Amino acid sequence: MNDPEFWSAVDDYLVRYGGSFVPAIIERAQGSFVYDSSGRAILDFTSGQMSAVLGHSHPEVVETVRSAVATLDHLFSGMVSRPVVDLARALAEATPAPLRKSLLLTTGAEANEAAIKMAKLYTGGYEIVSFNQSWHGMTSGAAAATYSAGRRGYGPPVPGNIAIPAPNTYRPRFVIDGRYDWRGELDYAFDLVDRQSSGNLAACLVEPILSSGGLIDLPVGYLRALKDKCAERGMLLILDEAQTGLGRTGDMFAFERDGVQPDILTLSKTLGAGLPLAAVVTTAEIEQRCHDLGYLFFTTHVSDPLPAAVGLTVMRVITRDQLHVQAANRGKRLRDGLLQLQDRHEQIGDVRGRGLMQGIELVQDRTTKAAAEDLGRRVTAECLSLGLHMNIVQLPGMGGVFRIAPPLTVSDDEIDLGLEILDQALTRAERRVP
Repeated sequence: MNDPEFWSAVDDYLVRYGGSFVPAIIERAQGSFVYDSSGRAILDFTSGQMSAVLGHSHPEVVETVRSAVATLDHLFSGMVSRPVVDLARALAEATPAPLRKSLLLTTGAEANEAAIKMAKLYTGGYEIVSFNQSWHGMTSGAAAATYSAGRRGYGPPVPGNIAIPAPNTYRPRFVIDGRYDWRGELDYAFDLVDRQSSGNLAACLVEPILSSGGLIDLPVGYLRALKDKCAERGMLLILDEAQTGLGRTGDMFAFERDGVQPDILTLSKTLGAGLPLAAVVTTAEIEQRCHDLGYLFFTTHVSDPLPAAVGLTVMRVITRDQLHVQAANRGKRLRDGLLQLQDRHEQIGDVRGRGLMQGIELVQDRTTKAAAEDLGRRVTAECLSLGLHMNIVQLPGMGGVFRIAPPLTVSDDEIDLGLEILDQALTRAERRVP
């Protein structure tokens, strides 16, 4: 904040598109750190926007960009190139059968938009079911399936969207004999879906771990039960693995834990490792029927070769270096450290997540689980002042939830440093509680 002219220009020229900007001018980034205008290193525990799975400025990504931009950057959208076909092949090899065919795009919202249109065309329906704390993007169809934020003030959303409760183990709604009955909750949710539906159900679009919804991990078995609900109704299951895909949870894809294959898989953030790249992956049968029916998703940057080359590099590095295995191991170190912090700080109500995608929910006390919004803001500010960037999600009815997602390349020392800073920040913030 030491450059008044810069921040004045921010106020004069930038559209504010969300919360407040982080009060630091970032000049460069390398590995697990970003560096501000004073040269201070800030440990990046969000991998940029949950995207930079190889860390910032990974040398192989840098070399790929240099080479690709000098030879083949952008083409007419009806042209195809080797990087596009090679990446599609790599995705087919990385995903389980019958997933096989890919559409390469730019953002997660765009990928979800394309997947929704595909599901509607394939099924002949138009109704989309999503979790009540979902985030799938800001374009029209994706935004209509997003319930965690951003619905008010923009007029009617795309018709046919239905919300079901996200299965929150820490804040359960359905409890039998003192235990969370997520199956009963899911049965009730789809009873409501059936009552609201006009008979035109097309798809269920969900994240295996709700990120912007408060780092909610689906219980083991839930995804299988959800797939069965979809199959019973002739719906497709679309899994949005923008943040969980390509190793972050300890598996290449989060759905692997449950042995469930989606009908359509969307990838984005992690696929480009910070560059704009997304993919829709589906079966040959679904692709063929949609093609026969005239499927149209012709965009300016569909099948662009430069980002495809980057995506291929990202997948090669993750596979070669077994970074998904490393994410499982380093994720255990991170989780164990967070659990130790929970033992020392009463305001950490819950620790949850998988691999290098962890969350802690801050509360006023563990008995009432009352939200601690002010504490969350103070901890965020203290972390930044100590050299750690953290992101907090604050939703009605929940405490503040920190989303912790360092790069898959993070070192043990960097994890320990982040935990140490978080411990200090919590201690400082708790001392200032009114």
